[in-house]
Amino acid sequence: MHIDYYASLNSPWTHLGAARIEALAAQHNATLRIFPVDFGTIFANSGGLPLPKRSPQRQAYRLQELARWREALDIPITIQPKHFPHNELPGCGCVIALRETMGDAPAVRLAHRVLKALWEEEQNPADPAVLAALIAECGLDAPAVMALGAEPRWQERRLADTQAALDRGVFGAPGYVIGEDIFWGQDRLDFVARRLARG
Repeated sequence: MHIDYYASLNSPWTHLGAARIEALAAQHNATLRIFPVDFGTIFANSGGLPLPKRSPQRQAYRLQELARWREALDIPITIQPKHFPHNELPGCGCVIALRETMGDAPAVRLAHRVLKALWEEEQNPADPAVLAALIAECGLDAPAVMALGAEPRWQERRLADTQAALDRGVFGAPGYVIGEDIFWGQDRLDFVARRLARG
C-alpha cells in the first residue's frame, strides 16, 4: 500500500492530521510520500479561495472548528499563531530535497516538525536560524540540508508536483491519495484507515 500525501507547511489541518497519518501508514505497512505543494496555485485552479479572500463567516467558522479539533484531538495548537502564514518556500525546498535524496521518512519528519513549530511553539520556520534548528532536531545535518534545499531545482520540482496534484484531482490540504481514491482533510482519516484495511 502507498499513500501520496499532499501537504501545506502552513496548514493547521495538515498539522492536526500529521501524527495520525504517520501512525496509519505504519499500522498498515504503507509507504508515505509527502508533496509540499503550492495550494495557492491549486486553489486558483480548482475553485478554492485563499484564507484572506474567504468571507467573514467562513473565516470565523474556521476558528471555531480549529478550537473544536484542538480539544477533540488534545493537540495544543495556537488558533491564531503570530507567524502564520509564514514563507514556506525554504522549508518546502528542504523537504523536497530530503524526499528526493534521502527518502520519504526524513522528508515527512521535517515537514511535521515545521508544522509543530508554527502551530504549537510560536516559532517562525521561515527564519533561517529556526529552520536550521528544526532540521538539526530531526537528526539531520542542518548546513548541508539548508544548502541542498536552497537549490532552484526543488522549487521547480514543487511546481511540477503542484500540477500533478491538480491533474489527479487534489484541491485541498491535507490531501491523501491511495490509488484512485482521494481523501481531503484530516477529518477523513477514518476513511483512509478503512481504505488501507481493505488493501
